Amino acid sequence: QVQLGESGGGLVQAGGSLRLSCTASEHTFSPYYMGWFRQAPGKYREFVAAISWSGHRTDYADSVKGRFTISRSTTENTVYLQMNNLKSEDTAIYYCARTSGPYRDSARYDYWGQGTQVTVSS
Repeated sequence: QVQLGESGGGLVQAGGSLRLSCTASEHTFSPYYMGWFRQAPGKYREFVAAISWSGHRTDYADSVKGRFTISRSTTENTVYLQMNNLKSEDTAIYYCARTSGPYRDSARYDYWGQGTQVTVSS
């Protein structure tokens, strides 16, 4: 049973930055994708970013492209989401999860973290 735990959320002003971390209980990156999703109140969970097991392939939602960066450390079993130039519309609970693909489809993820709250004040 893989366990994923997110951290790094918090309250930040618009234009600020946060770095989220997702640590796995065991080595789980190969051959999976790790993804970040977010869910705002009253909205569906949406794809944010994903990274391949090798780290060579990344993908982003259009809404965060150029502002967010996903990366991973295999030695630490951790995936990161660096979020810069945050906007009020980025306010949501952020979840990390694991999938063998396709990575934009939340239904294809088998393990999820408990989520971490990100609140951006305008």
